Amino acid sequence: MTDPVNTPEPESTPQGAEASVPLETEVERDIVTVRRAPRYSRFMTLGALVGAVVALILTVSFPANDDFDKGQVFGFLLLACAAIGLALGALVALVIDRATARRAKSVTAEHETIHPVDE
Repeated sequence: MTDPVNTPEPESTPQGAEASVPLETEVERDIVTVRRAPRYSRFMTLGALVGAVVALILTVSFPANDDFDKGQVFGFLLLACAAIGLALGALVALVIDRATARRAKSVTAEHETIHPVDE
């Protein structure tokens, strides 16, 4: 829906425009849906960090292995735990996103466009 409204000319004019050009404002209204959504990257990063801490705890808690040193064990566990943590973080963000989608609201958004009047 468009509502043309005549407005007084502004104090400053665009480059190359004459000072006496009347301006017209068009207001467009649309109905949009507004809702909160989680930031997936932050949840995934947090999940990967928690996975890294779990890998560190598991590396220290197990007894030493003759075949692999602690650095290698930590590296293997880090790959697995960080990947699992990343996936779980994404899953938690998805569940939160679905739960907040129910609280979405429809509102009216207005967009104003100012342009010279065609005579």
